[in-house]
Amino acid sequence: MTTVVFVAPYFAETTLRFIAALARQPGVRLGLVSHDPEEGLPAPLRQRLSAHWRVDDSLDPDQLEGAVRALATRLGQPARLIGTLEELQVPLAEVRRRLGIAGMSVEAALNFRDKSRMKDVLAAAQVPCARHQLCGDAGACRSFAARVGFPLVVKPPAGAGARNTFRVEHDGQLEEWLAAAPPRPGQAALLEEFVTGQEHSFDSITLGGRTVWSSISRYQPTPLEVLHNPWIQWCVVLPRDVSGPEFAAIREHGPRALAALGMDTGISHLEWFRRGDGSIAISEVAARPPGAQFTTLISYAHDLDLYRAWARVAVHDQFEPPERRYAVGAAYLRGQGGGRVRAVYGLEAASEVVPLVVEARFPQPGQPHRPGYEGDGYVIVRHPDTGVVERALSHIIRVIRVELE
Repeated sequence: MTTVVFVAPYFAETTLRFIAALARQPGVRLGLVSHDPEEGLPAPLRQRLSAHWRVDDSLDPDQLEGAVRALATRLGQPARLIGTLEELQVPLAEVRRRLGIAGMSVEAALNFRDKSRMKDVLAAAQVPCARHQLCGDAGACRSFAARVGFPLVVKPPAGAGARNTFRVEHDGQLEEWLAAAPPRPGQAALLEEFVTGQEHSFDSITLGGRTVWSSISRYQPTPLEVLHNPWIQWCVVLPRDVSGPEFAAIREHGPRALAALGMDTGISHLEWFRRGDGSIAISEVAARPPGAQFTTLISYAHDLDLYRAWARVAVHDQFEPPERRYAVGAAYLRGQGGGRVRAVYGLEAASEVVPLVVEARFPQPGQPHRPGYEGDGYVIVRHPDTGVVERALSHIIRVIRVELE
């Protein structure tokens, strides 16, 4: 039996899928560390656990170390210590280092977590990415803006996805930001040139430092646009065929980026842009499974349970690359304003795409509004023809409207 410890601060729905996938792996004794109490787990999943340990702060390496040591007395020394949240990767690496557990090193975890450091590593490896600078004071910010020009993107060095990221259009906006929240030593800000173009993801499996499989997705529009325009209902499309020359550059540079950052074995989520001239720029890379239902979308595109496949990679370092059988896409339904969902309109008008729907979560009247790019609900569609999926998604976001109180 192999002892595996999984860290999950909160029992979100997607997190439960990853826990269940690990619990179903043959020959695994699963210990769970969380902030949520064990009673918050669904009973069938709770019965599959070998042990549970609650901590007050899942991001504190000292508390995590204590939890892992306690679980080891019950289950034996863990062979794996893992978690799927981006914020966990450095604390987990630190505990692995202290306890001699195999897995991603602290140095590699920092390469993925610290976005300024990440860009420095990529630039040194001659992997195409946006020009950037970690600025510790207002003067450095003004100097970078003068050199690169507007618009700019401002983000925290340890951000996750597009959260806390915004666009600065001109000198006036830069000065407003500097007056409201000026960077300073110890609280620096990462400034980047604003890359225009079509944004995509490159989600991949790496075994022993070699990228053995990848999936490409396209955002419509970009996550940054979505975050700053709460009225936008957006989509992501997984084209059926990603083998053509339009994706040749990311098939070359995606694995190079992962190797430079230190990805050894696991799943990763890389975001990249294709500019109007055809060149690409890598935006961010995360050493974790993708969010926003992407793991589910990839599963539908390949007739594969990627949650279970991820668990097999994480525990046994094994993966059989699947064939891409379908085009798949998701429409994310978002209400405007705040409060709760009052009503959802347009479901009848969207009924013509029902034969294509493989999974949906429609917003329910009375549910709290969910700010952020994932929105209040989603619809996933699938078809062998990419054009059919694109038209279905366009129809869904055009006719369905979420009204908030």
